[in-house]
Amino acid sequence: MTIQPNSIEARDKAYQLHSYTNAEALQRDGSLVIDRGEGIYVYDNNGNKYIEAMAGLWSVGVGFGESRLVDAAAKQMAKLPYYHTFTARSHGPSIELAEKLIQMAPVPMSKAYFTNSGSEANDTAMKMVWYRSNALGKPEKKKIISRIKGYHGVTIASASLTGLPNNHRSFDLPLPGIFHTTCPHYRAFKQEGETEQQFVTRCAKDLEDLILREGPETVAAFIGEPVMGAGGVIVPPAGYWDAIQAVLKKYDVLFIADEVICGFGRTGEMFGTTTFSLQPDIMTLSKQISSSYQPISALLINDTVYEPLAAESAKIGTFGHGVTAAGHPVAAAVALENIAIIKERDLVGNVRALAPKFQSRLKALESHPLAIEARGIGLIGALELKPREGFAAGQLGPKLLAIMMEKGLISRAIGDSLALCPPMIISEAQIDTIFDTFEASLEVFEKQLSA
Repeated sequence: MTIQPNSIEARDKAYQLHSYTNAEALQRDGSLVIDRGEGIYVYDNNGNKYIEAMAGLWSVGVGFGESRLVDAAAKQMAKLPYYHTFTARSHGPSIELAEKLIQMAPVPMSKAYFTNSGSEANDTAMKMVWYRSNALGKPEKKKIISRIKGYHGVTIASASLTGLPNNHRSFDLPLPGIFHTTCPHYRAFKQEGETEQQFVTRCAKDLEDLILREGPETVAAFIGEPVMGAGGVIVPPAGYWDAIQAVLKKYDVLFIADEVICGFGRTGEMFGTTTFSLQPDIMTLSKQISSSYQPISALLINDTVYEPLAAESAKIGTFGHGVTAAGHPVAAAVALENIAIIKERDLVGNVRALAPKFQSRLKALESHPLAIEARGIGLIGALELKPREGFAAGQLGPKLLAIMMEKGLISRAIGDSLALCPPMIISEAQIDTIFDTFEASLEVFEKQLSA
């Protein structure tokens, strides 16, 4: 596109560094500037309309332009625009939200702790695990295991937990003491002749072998998303989580469930923990907790984590951790109203009702000559493109994405996988529009590649 001098696109490339972006390419090509949103749609500054089939960043569960969230923010802003939760201070919205989350938790939890993003929540979980080990007199029990292709954030600690190369390259990551075990993507990681159940058994054995190699007395925790999101929407095979949790229990390793993408309805249950019968010690929450109308995240911790932490804080005199905006009253008020909307409108029920349609249409794309695999659950999914001669891995996805956007559909290219994660308010007709556009884009792309 031609960028006019002094336009908003020109000012953007002149002054802003973007996340997950080739900075030099941005200087050449500019950015898409989104001006407003309504329901499942967003509009750019030139008036072009798009279906936001990624719900922003997996997060705008109740859709764009929800007036109840705007009103909740304005009301709280007028009453108490800011206060903190340091040094035994508190305020109503954070108390109400903590109570709500503990009551909603799918497994028994003791306390909620607030941060501002999924990255911060997972970073804090790592610190809590270390703090707990010291409290228990086990200073050597500090190692944490994540998974290849897992995504847990971008702070120094959470990016170390993330198992994606571009989150490590040139950042001198991961930190020591962080290990990555087998990704539960059967098609991509199976061995020749290996059945799905044999693959599950091997995943569990790989984890156990890693724990034994490092020494169970040194391994403190394992972190995993119920369904991997930014790693390519990877749904674990049947029996995977049962096998993994048995290993964790055997070696007294804490389980951190990263619910940042799965939480608040995405998989067809309020939490992915319920979908896969998980028993985590810590749950990290963000994104759909407020539909990203305000930045907020939370950790839910059980008594196994909380009691040693509390004892250590008494010994030291404080739990020396916190960020200025944690439990921000405006963000907490918006999160409370967002959760109320999800429940009142039965958006989790809407996900369950529409998931068969969504997944059926996604699966149908798998038969396209350019496709190799469709993956998904609930209202989240991805289509992966076949490797193609003359194209390096990760080059096809962005090319198809560009065609989709020209047709008014926003997806996300995760390498050569095109992800979908629309707002949970979506209708059956709108699902058809998404996949009709996806199919049309594939046809255009196939013709381009054949030309």
